[in-house]
Amino acid sequence: MADDINHREEQHNSDDSGWADLTHECLLNILTRLTLEDRWLSTMLVCKSWLQASKDPSLHSVFDLESSFKSRPSESSRWWTPEFERKVDNMLRSVVDWSDGRLVEIRVRHCSDRSLSLVAQRCPNLEVLSVKSCPNVTDDSMIKLASGCPKLKELDISYCYEISHESLLVLGRKCTNISVLKRNLMNWLDPSQHIGIVPTSYLNACPQDGDSEAAAIGNFMPQILHLELRFSKLSARGLALISQGCKNLEYLDLSGCGNVTSRDIVNATSGLTNLKNVKKPNFYIPRSGFHAERYGHWRLYDDRFQTDAFRI
Repeated sequence: MADDINHREEQHNSDDSGWADLTHECLLNILTRLTLEDRWLSTMLVCKSWLQASKDPSLHSVFDLESSFKSRPSESSRWWTPEFERKVDNMLRSVVDWSDGRLVEIRVRHCSDRSLSLVAQRCPNLEVLSVKSCPNVTDDSMIKLASGCPKLKELDISYCYEISHESLLVLGRKCTNISVLKRNLMNWLDPSQHIGIVPTSYLNACPQDGDSEAAAIGNFMPQILHLELRFSKLSARGLALISQGCKNLEYLDLSGCGNVTSRDIVNATSGLTNLKNVKKPNFYIPRSGFHAERYGHWRLYDDRFQTDAFRI
């Protein structure tokens, strides 16, 4: 992304005076009214002064790509390539640089430890972090984030298979404000849904230590209110540990958790007086993986993105 920005600056060395004469304050007033996608695809390309204004820290307290993923009609195996990951990393690193420590919310996919380590160093005010489907986000960056971002309130590490219970343990100890945790896994009951999109080697790496993760949550995250564990491999023992430790739970999603029964859930959650919504495992898994509209039913990973959406 840094190379792309440098290239843009070279393109705009001879600014059109009509655009360049606008004051920085006037430009910021315009830019704050635009979406993130509009800024990346339009205003950054107007001229050098508009590009510089687009880097103002006041515009970068939130970095949210979710709507761009969701608006795309189909999944793409290109997202799982090293090339795409580098582009996302470069984009996130640029935003971290421009934010000057003001970032409070990050929602992105397919980044790696390379960019998240910078987030840990430079974003002490971060409150929301969503990094779903990141095959190269590991315990290393999560442990750094636990120390560097103590204000975290919401964390989504779904489909990140290189993150273990060790990260949850450290995050629970150091980020005591986390009230929303999403640790969903891909559908291991019917992995054919993901074939052709997610690398087979990654599907086979699905975490097995559901009870270890449950123990870390139950022992070190007592403040959790919203917990999603779709397709977790936790057992009745793990669920009991969560229920014993997280007494204030209001929302619990156990969809696809094939190792717990309805009786296990009733027994474990009977003492959770604040619990308003429990999503129980649904063992009817439609096997439509080879139909013409092959991925129309895929709801586990329903955020869509096209690699040219931000010309990254």
